[in-house]
Amino acid sequence: MNKEILMVIETVSNEKNVSKEVIVDAIEHALASSVKKKYRLDRKSIHDIDARVSIDLETGEYKTFRKWEIVEEIEEEENSDRQLLPNDEKIIKEDLNVGDFYEEEIDSIEFGRIVAMAAKNVIVQKVREAERSRVVDMYLPKIGQLIFGIVKRVEKGNVFIDLGLPDKSNSMEEAMILKDALIPREAIRPGDRLRGYLRDVQSEIRGPQLYITRKAPEFLVELFKLEVPEVGQGLIEILGAARDPGLRAKISVKSNDPKLDAIGACVGMRGSRVQSVSNELSGERIDIIMWDEDPAKFVINAMSPAEVLSIVVDEEKKSMDIAVAEEQLSQAIGRGGQNVRLASELTGWDLNVMSKDDADQKIMEENQNLSAVFKEELNVDQDVADVLAREGFSSIDEVAYCSMDEFNSIDDFDQELIQELRKRAVEKIETKNKEIEEQNSLSGIKELSKNHIEVLGKNDINNREDLADLSVDELLEMIELSKEDAGKIIMDAREPWFNQD
Repeated sequence: MNKEILMVIETVSNEKNVSKEVIVDAIEHALASSVKKKYRLDRKSIHDIDARVSIDLETGEYKTFRKWEIVEEIEEEENSDRQLLPNDEKIIKEDLNVGDFYEEEIDSIEFGRIVAMAAKNVIVQKVREAERSRVVDMYLPKIGQLIFGIVKRVEKGNVFIDLGLPDKSNSMEEAMILKDALIPREAIRPGDRLRGYLRDVQSEIRGPQLYITRKAPEFLVELFKLEVPEVGQGLIEILGAARDPGLRAKISVKSNDPKLDAIGACVGMRGSRVQSVSNELSGERIDIIMWDEDPAKFVINAMSPAEVLSIVVDEEKKSMDIAVAEEQLSQAIGRGGQNVRLASELTGWDLNVMSKDDADQKIMEENQNLSAVFKEELNVDQDVADVLAREGFSSIDEVAYCSMDEFNSIDDFDQELIQELRKRAVEKIETKNKEIEEQNSLSGIKELSKNHIEVLGKNDINNREDLADLSVDELLEMIELSKEDAGKIIMDAREPWFNQD
């Protein structure tokens, strides 16, 4: 019988590809469960005892122990067969404390056919849990990598891929590509060999779920890493990708070796490398773009194949206005805005594409508006205001804090005029700041006395913005007011919120 246990452990461990410890644990639980059942039948009891079985892996022999937990008080009768009080003689003798367990060896039950049948479900459950844990542990480190397998079945548009070895028909190594993670219109049939990008691994009740995608830009990047050895060697970096899955994509590359052509290496001899990637992606057309640390140059490269005539950068809004020739406008935008959308995703900038005439018109209108602002706020003539707008100044702040080197590069201005413009700009900014400070001052609220303002200051309430964040009750805790006046004060402080909306 001992040899039979060892044989079961060996056989199940090999068949299910799980450790012997897991099988031993399952059999021990099954034997313990049978002992509990036998006890209930022999004693005609409705209460379970607590039992533990220990198997010796060397000999196959096993021992059974009955367990009691030591508790301060046995609260329910059903626990009377599993718990002992600290004043029990056995507990005192063993020098055990509350929370410990006391054990006594009892007769073991025979590992026969009945026990084996009873153990079957426990063993199957333990094996399944072990397989799930093994699969999750195996694939968690592989998130973000390419996964290869054979299409097992297609259900309701979702594709299930077998990742296990060919000789393991019951393998739990199965991945799923959801319908919305597939390349649109690609034909996939059972038996096809398929790659995907492992996006997530989840341990669910129905088993481990490996989620793969073929639409993510990362999938495109990983395919290029596979096809271009220079990427794996660190000679070339792929810094980003944007895709319209199955139709068109753009990737940005950078060479870490000045002698190496990054785009040429990714294209390959006669386009072999990029073609291999394109074939995997159902013929997706791929533009390989040279990355540049200058955002404007990077955007110009990303707009390929359209030729950019001029570009205006708005760093604050992180946007660029791109001018192209009228005959290239449709190509620059692309079908359904595809080209400019992918370029925008790749570079991280909002791109506005327009014809050269429209761009010139927009620049002229913006310069006119800026010129009017400079003329009024700096009190200068039209010519000076026009020069400031034409040279790229977009606010009074830029005039005030522009470096002298940049100012000196303007041929139309002499030193005296530059100093005067900077002086007027600084004075204008200081005046505006003073007005804002006065508007934000608590002294303008008539319901607040000087004493109120002093008390509020001690509570770090120094302006209307601080006051606006308070509730009526919080304000009343600081100063003595009627609830009606407190409400008026809070609403007065919050007035800029409503004006802004």
